[in-house]
Amino acid sequence: MVLSAIAVPARAGLTQRIVVDWHTGLAIGGYDPVAFFIDGKPKVGSGKFELSYGGVIWRFCNSGNRAAFAERPEVYMPQYGGYDPVDIGRDLAVAGNPALWTIVNERLFLFYDAADRSKFLSNSGRFIAAAQRKWPDVMATLNP
Repeated sequence: MVLSAIAVPARAGLTQRIVVDWHTGLAIGGYDPVAFFIDGKPKVGSGKFELSYGGVIWRFCNSGNRAAFAERPEVYMPQYGGYDPVDIGRDLAVAGNPALWTIVNERLFLFYDAADRSKFLSNSGRFIAAAQRKWPDVMATLNP
């Protein structure tokens, strides 16, 4: 996987169950969640290919990616609504950055910083288990 410098809005909706850019209202800053799987890198979606799901707008690079997401959003959506799984394990909702990502067990994870990504990759099973235990409590603090 190649990491690239992607500008992420400084203010993301940290009270939402899915990370949303406050300025645009787009999930995960307008990045196409399917592109991580298909293209192996983050790609900005287009306003021509949008879909409302989970109370937010998702953007896609093409109609095929939009259709794949519509059919199986639980597969393509970033885990924990796009929040960093390392921080979720610490009872914190910290927005992930689409430039810092990985796919484990066919699921997308976004990270706040490179240090959290490295920790996660060192023992993803442990961090996923901790995040799974803590996510219901963290999610309860976020607006639906």
